Amino acid sequence: MSTNLAERVANKRTRSNSPAVQNNRPTQPASLVQFVQQMRPEIERALPAHLGGADRIARIALTELRRVDHLAECSRESFAGALMTCSALGLEPGGVSGEAYLLPFWNKKTRTYEVQLIIGYQGMIKLFWQHPLAAGLDTHTVYEGDEFAYEYGLTPVLRHVPARGSAKGPATHYYAVARLANGGNAFVVLDVEDVEAIRKRSKAKDFGPWSTDYDAMARKTCVRQLFKMLPKSAELARAVAHDGTVRRDASPDGLDVPGDYIEGEIVEQPAAQHPGPATVEDVPTQFEGWPEAAEPAVEAAAQ
Repeated sequence: MSTNLAERVANKRTRSNSPAVQNNRPTQPASLVQFVQQMRPEIERALPAHLGGADRIARIALTELRRVDHLAECSRESFAGALMTCSALGLEPGGVSGEAYLLPFWNKKTRTYEVQLIIGYQGMIKLFWQHPLAAGLDTHTVYEGDEFAYEYGLTPVLRHVPARGSAKGPATHYYAVARLANGGNAFVVLDVEDVEAIRKRSKAKDFGPWSTDYDAMARKTCVRQLFKMLPKSAELARAVAHDGTVRRDASPDGLDVPGDYIEGEIVEQPAAQHPGPATVEDVPTQFEGWPEAAEPAVEAAAQ
């Protein structure tokens, strides 16, 4: 019996070390840092022709992996989908520019972290300007001390005279107004209750940019409502479709399919302990010496 057992163990060891068995073993998935390196050619191809900088997009993505808790634990499919969406739309995937945010999202159904893409209002405005009819777009916060009046109807009116200094008081309204090259114009006004009602419907209502850049997100809410009444470029229509969703298909065709709204939880990010710029640990050799993508102050992000 012992001899047979020893033979079986020896045969099993021999089979497990054979090339055929080794080739059939699943390879361990690369880390997201390595995955970003592998994606650089795809990022380059996805970027709009008038934009360069696949290296910059990759560098920002690496910085976000280090800066945002649990982002490095997200599935490769959702991370690739979010990064390719940003690349195809020409948006920077980090909090520096306010164009787009990558947020870790706990999918209750699959019990995994996934990346939810949030398009910032700066990104929405950037894409608006790509439409040939775009002539102007403004979005502002109205404070208690401001002179402010608006009226909808056949002869709409919007008048805003901002107060100065300490006379401003708390915010009362947010609005966005667009002007078109054909002479048309439109505006949307939301009071703080309207904004709060929309925020509370968001899965990220207490985390991410709603927590760090509330004023900017409130103005983005106005911009999104305004876009419902305006002609949109193909890029802007795609951005609206993917905003707040999880995309798992990183192929070019995946951009034309709206992402999924999944039941789950946005992962709360801890308050920053050190105000200095974020850095990337274990940076691959080809990225060494590049400038870091730093997180700006909240006041700067809301401008």
